[in-house]
Amino acid sequence: MTIDFIFDGPDDAKQTILLEHGAGAAMDSPFMNEMAAGLAACGYRVARFEFPYMSKRRVDGKKRGPDRAPVLIETFGQVVAQLGTPEKLVIGGKSMGGRVASMVADDLGVRGVVCLGYPFHPPGEPENLRTAHLQTMKTPTLICHGTRDPFGSPDEVAGYGLADTVSLHWVSDGDHDFDARKKSGHTQEGNIAEAINAIDAFVKSTG
Repeated sequence: MTIDFIFDGPDDAKQTILLEHGAGAAMDSPFMNEMAAGLAACGYRVARFEFPYMSKRRVDGKKRGPDRAPVLIETFGQVVAQLGTPEKLVIGGKSMGGRVASMVADDLGVRGVVCLGYPFHPPGEPENLRTAHLQTMKTPTLICHGTRDPFGSPDEVAGYGLADTVSLHWVSDGDHDFDARKKSGHTQEGNIAEAINAIDAFVKSTG
């Protein structure tokens, strides 16, 4: 399987962060570009890749739904194997990408996980939780999540019983893309910058 990567940051960086896209947007979406550039500016080597269904879209332009979970999990494992030294690798991504990373982290033996807007449940379906594995996570994990994210509110998340290894950075007035209402005094750009600072501190703490 051939993996096409986008790399940002210095090639000789001591730490690589592997980021995956969400369900609907590619690895070079504006959100992903801004996040990768910010982390690269902190001195990290940032690697991005695409799941098979998104790679196909790039070829023929046809929108497809995400691959089934076994394909997503297998692909993530292949990518980590290709990058090598998983014990030095922090993996994660936007929404679905972060969720898959959290699902494979313990098995792959990576250093840490970073989730950018975790889909705790589908919008409007708080009973359909995707949190079981987060209650037993062994790998240090940081979830950056907007306080207005319809995939899980602060009050809901507080009752999920997440493992002690899972920490949260709440994005002020942020939606699923960290965008904020003008009246809040916050901006998407500022929220992304704060999330980058939180990720930087988290990665340093896992060392």
